[in-house]
Amino acid sequence: MSDITRIHTGARMSQGVKFNGLIYLAGQVGTPGDSVTDQTKACLDKVDSLLAELGSNKTRILQTTIWLAEMADFAEMNAVWDAWVPQGHTPARACGEAKLAAPEYRVEVMVIAAENS
Repeated sequence: MSDITRIHTGARMSQGVKFNGLIYLAGQVGTPGDSVTDQTKACLDKVDSLLAELGSNKTRILQTTIWLAEMADFAEMNAVWDAWVPQGHTPARACGEAKLAAPEYRVEVMVIAAENS
């Protein structure tokens, strides 16, 4: 049986969990009140860091779910996403509108990735 690795674990959740070659990240958010562009960049920076810590990288992302406080921000978020995501390694992705944990949050990104082989 494979061991479960959890990182940055608190009372409510872990920021990342690795099991059986797969990595699951908690939803990542930026600084409340920042622009959609800045929050998206912050989310993706956190994804990069957490994946590296768990032995993976953005070319190994299998699926991404993105929540926006307002779909009107879709193009602004996508401009950052398109510059960040490695072409030829784009994951399956969903994006929807949702009420996030606080009204100052505009973007939340959740990722499932494969461990580096």
